[in-house]
Amino acid sequence: MEKVVLPPIPAKRYFTIGEVSELCGVKPHVLRYWEQEFTQLRPVKRRGNRRYYQHHEVLLIRRIRELLYEQGFTINGARNRLDSHGRVNGDDGDEAEIGAQSAAQVAVDVEQLRKEILQVIDLLGG
Repeated sequence: MEKVVLPPIPAKRYFTIGEVSELCGVKPHVLRYWEQEFTQLRPVKRRGNRRYYQHHEVLLIRRIRELLYEQGFTINGARNRLDSHGRVNGDDGDEAEIGAQSAAQVAVDVEQLRKEILQVIDLLGG
């Protein structure tokens, strides 16, 4: 699935499930399901069990969405990836770009490593 451009996150303290649905391109029932699957996702519940998400949770949902929909992770895979890499970086609003840069850097490093190995094989007369 190709990368979807999501709207900027407004400077607000709390977001309703409808607002988060729009900001993250995910239906409300999916958000409720993800709450059960990802322990990091814990919106505040107020009157009548209404959910209110904070900025860091909107970032987390965008990261989960990216892992599942764009990178093809399973729920378990995405959960493990989030656990092993910590929570979403709350200082930067676009962690998807950071992830893409890191992936590009890894790809460049692997290609460089491949070239060096081929040079070593040539030196050894292989």
